Amino acid sequence: MSETSDTTTNGNANNAGNGNGNGNDNEGGDWLSASVTRNPGEHATVIDSEQVADDPETALTVAKIKALRQSIDNVDTAIVSLLAERFKYTSQVGVLKARAGFAPADYKREDYQIERLHHIAVGAGLDPDIAEMYREFVVTEAKKRHQRIADAGGDPGVLDVFA
Repeated sequence: MSETSDTTTNGNANNAGNGNGNGNDNEGGDWLSASVTRNPGEHATVIDSEQVADDPETALTVAKIKALRQSIDNVDTAIVSLLAERFKYTSQVGVLKARAGFAPADYKREDYQIERLHHIAVGAGLDPDIAEMYREFVVTEAKKRHQRIADAGGDPGVLDVFA
C-alpha cells in the first residue's frame, strides 16, 4: 500500500504531517482530501493544520504516527539493502550453476525454503502466507536471473544493469 500526502483545506494544499501545522513536512501521510484517493471506495483521513494546532490529542496522534512511519522507513531501507545483498549471493549461485550446467530451478532447495520460512514466520508472529509471498518473489526472480546468466554463458555481467 502506498501513502499520499496533500490535504486540501479551504482550497489550500498543505501537509500537517509534522504536527506543527507549518506545512514544511516532506514525509507525506494520511492528511489526504477525501476527493483525492488512489482506489475506488478508499477512505481517507483529512487533518488540517488548524485541527492539529487546536487539538493536543490530535497533535500527539500525528506525532506518534510520524515516529512510527520513520521506523517503517528505516525497516524498508534495511529490507531493500538486504534484498540487494541477497541477490548478489544468488547471482553467484547462478554463475556456479551455469558453469556446471545445472538448471536454474532447484526444487529440493525450494521445498526446504518453504518449510524454513514458514517456521521463521510463525516464530516471528508473521502470517506464513506473507513469508510465502516473499519466498515466491525471490525464488522466481533468482531463477530468472540464473537463466539470464546461463543464456550469457555464465557471465554475471548481464545483471550489471543496476550495479
